[in-house]
Amino acid sequence: MSTLAQSLSRGIGKVTESALAPYQSAVIRIGFSATWLLFLLREFPHRQELYGPDAPWNWDLARQLTGDNGAFTVLLWFRGRFWFEAVYVLAVLASALLLLGWRTRTMSVLFMLGVLSLQNRSVFVGDGGDNVLHLMSVYLVFTRCGQVWSLDARRAVRARAARARGQRLPDRAGPVLWSVLGLALAAVTAAGRLQGEWFVPVLLWTVWLGQALWWVAGRRARWDQPRILLDVVGSVVHNGALVVIMAEACLIYATAGWYKIQGSRWQDGTAVYYPLHLDYFSPWPALGGLMSSSGTMVMLVTYGTVIAQVAFPFTLFNRRVKNVLLAVMMTEHAAIAVVLGLPFFSLAMITADAVFLPTPFLRRLGERAARARARLRRPPAAAARPEPHAPEDSEPARVGFPA
Repeated sequence: MSTLAQSLSRGIGKVTESALAPYQSAVIRIGFSATWLLFLLREFPHRQELYGPDAPWNWDLARQLTGDNGAFTVLLWFRGRFWFEAVYVLAVLASALLLLGWRTRTMSVLFMLGVLSLQNRSVFVGDGGDNVLHLMSVYLVFTRCGQVWSLDARRAVRARAARARGQRLPDRAGPVLWSVLGLALAAVTAAGRLQGEWFVPVLLWTVWLGQALWWVAGRRARWDQPRILLDVVGSVVHNGALVVIMAEACLIYATAGWYKIQGSRWQDGTAVYYPLHLDYFSPWPALGGLMSSSGTMVMLVTYGTVIAQVAFPFTLFNRRVKNVLLAVMMTEHAAIAVVLGLPFFSLAMITADAVFLPTPFLRRLGERAARARARLRRPPAAAARPEPHAPEDSEPARVGFPA
């Protein structure tokens, strides 16, 4: 009984004392924000037809649908081209800043608002990856995804170095950003714009008040206990959100695999053969024709896909098998991006898979990227001299609720 109690105590301590998987959370932050940013930039010339006033799914139809299902979108607050353009540009900006890791807590909320607003405005635009991005944008709000590989992490390193010297770096951008967004949130709430489902308004106000509590605890509290308590709450929420993200990825593969088993198209191989001959899914007709010309290749891809998807949740109990199958799944999605012309669906799924990548691999990847960046920044005369120490941002840094 004492052994069980000790194990339970260690488990609780591990979950509450720190935000786990900092590298994995950074990868999914970078991956999903990059996926959405690239999509918005690619569709920038066609934005009016997809989500704007010129869309076939017009403003009145979207208004009627969101009135029935309670979906959240800021695009229906006002009619007109100017409001749409402003929301689209803000969605691009929030995605870019989240990618860089600047004020990740706030940018994750704005990123979620951009994803929900555009996707709920035109529900028939997407290729499957939009559903994954839709869910993950909500989950990212609950994570501390700026602990490493972010501007927030670099700022935290500099703040710690300043405290070690007996100094304190002032943070002006955080309070200003919090105040401006708070005024905007209060204005739209008073105007009755936050209608529909209760979840999004409650989440927005909770995050905004949480930012205020974090700032007060760090600047005004006389004791460390309030800050420690908020840090524990933030770690528990972060770790719970990561578990949900992992469970969501397993659920996607498990349901997709079991539905494929029940379908006759996947049993006879035509589920892979026919898409290779559709013009919409044939950016490289010669490559698709080459793959479909081999019955053996079609059979291997068909049955291999089903087996991998069904088996993936069970491989999590064996690290080596999981890593091998993870590489297979990522390779398969990369092939889908090239052969079927679905790059954003593949990027979204590869990013969802990345939450299972081993930490040593991600750390080595980050160290190599840091060394490569350091070599690019050094002048040619200093290229032959060895680095005296690793760059600051290659070290993991924990941050709490960044503004």
